[in-house]
Amino acid sequence: MTHPYARELGDFLRARRDRLHPDDVGLEPGGRRRVAGLRREELALLAGLSTDYYQRMEQGRDVRPSDDVLDALATALALDDEERRHLFTLAHAARRPARARVDRAPEVVPDSARRLLRVLHTPAVVLGRHLDLLAWNRQAEALLGDPGDLPPDRLNMLLLLFDDELTRGRTCADWERQALDYIGMMRAAVAADPTHPRATAIVGELSIRSAEFRRLWARHDVRASVSGTKTFHSPAVGDLTLEWSTYPLPGRPGPFLLVFTAEPDSADADRLHLLGSLHATRTTGRDRP
Repeated sequence: MTHPYARELGDFLRARRDRLHPDDVGLEPGGRRRVAGLRREELALLAGLSTDYYQRMEQGRDVRPSDDVLDALATALALDDEERRHLFTLAHAARRPARARVDRAPEVVPDSARRLLRVLHTPAVVLGRHLDLLAWNRQAEALLGDPGDLPPDRLNMLLLLFDDELTRGRTCADWERQALDYIGMMRAAVAADPTHPRATAIVGELSIRSAEFRRLWARHDVRASVSGTKTFHSPAVGDLTLEWSTYPLPGRPGPFLLVFTAEPDSADADRLHLLGSLHATRTTGRDRP
């Protein structure tokens, strides 16, 4: 049986090899090529490995590369720091025997995190390691819609992101960049536990029903910790661009806090405040007898 980490390592190497072209690494393209990226033998040459040894790594066979070999591969593949850490994480895990039992206790949102959500005056949610939506505040409801209206098993940022009915055809200009951020975070979670049933279910469903997801997932991008900007369209207040950041919460692995903020005294801050006020008015009226 193929070790799950070895299989994931092989897929990652193949994706990074396909990303490079001969002229990127100082090689002559030569004649007609059957592959878009580097050939296996070209990468093996750059890393100082035999083609057979490298091919076995890509195939997920019983190969346990040393750190020196991993360093050579990282250099040959021009990996950035995050990709290099991902490579070492997968390879080190592949050296160990596959665990028969893995601790997969349910994720718990600490009471302190729930109190923090209530006192924050900006949209914030708690996400599990597979991007399940575990908790949120009223400001997040105003910005994202009420997650409580959805079945619990659909409360997942990736499932929601690729749901055309909810995103109205994904007209947001930076949608693909946002999708890659979330997919990269899921990739990091898969690297920690490749056979987790929740990850398998989410990735499996999206791979079947979304060609866009299959294309982006195949890139094997990874994000261990991310921040960025996201543009939202609200029928009530118009477009607003917010910064978002993630903060780890206690646990191994633990959930994390995702917080959206606007530049102080900006038009986006004014729109976000107005959006929250409108939502508070609607929910107050709804809660009255």
